[in-house]
Amino acid sequence: MTKILVLEDEASIRSFILVNLKKNGFDVVEAGSGEEALEKLDSSINLALMDVMLPGISGFEVCKRAREQYPSLGIIMLTAKGQEENKIEGLELGADDYIVKPFSPKELLARINALVRRLNIVEKPAETDGNQIVSGKFVILPDERKLLKDGQEIELTPIEFTLVKYFMENANKAVHRDEILNNVWGYNYVGDFKIVDVNIRRIRQKIEDDPSNPKYIEKVWGYGYRWSGGGE
Repeated sequence: MTKILVLEDEASIRSFILVNLKKNGFDVVEAGSGEEALEKLDSSINLALMDVMLPGISGFEVCKRAREQYPSLGIIMLTAKGQEENKIEGLELGADDYIVKPFSPKELLARINALVRRLNIVEKPAETDGNQIVSGKFVILPDERKLLKDGQEIELTPIEFTLVKYFMENANKAVHRDEILNNVWGYNYVGDFKIVDVNIRRIRQKIEDDPSNPKYIEKVWGYGYRWSGGGE
């Protein structure tokens, strides 16, 4: 059973989320503050819903600490309508997705179920080493969900791993942002290209020798991105 931490200081909204999650078979842990969320967060939790605006420790700080401590945790930020900077800041700190308030139970469950699928929380048959993907300095080990560069592991979030894997499977091909959204976030994803751009910025910080002059993930202006095949 997927276990979800719900961090929301407004009791009415938290209750609304809890009722809908429990009704749909999720195991739920609730927290009314960032401090309480950090106390309750552990490796048994698969996914966290985090409100941005909180008394005390902000949702951004909880997101940052949670991502550092639990790299495989799925994180969805709850942001207020019109606060565009909140979406981008949350993504840059390691969130996988965001939902804008107010939201319907249908949208909430759709976002959660989509992230559960992307994070491979549902068990899948293990892949063999024969399915590893090699591109220049990089090797993807799908069964271990690892990315290696020159034999050294690079720690990625689940979404970052899926994104790099998709690029390496399509090496040297220019892929449109729509293609990336459809194949990494899902065909029914309700969002925009910012989530693609921010995740690519995060990945570049981890894999590029000089992130300001990327050579592995190249931008195709007015279109999307291209994996260079591992560079020289």
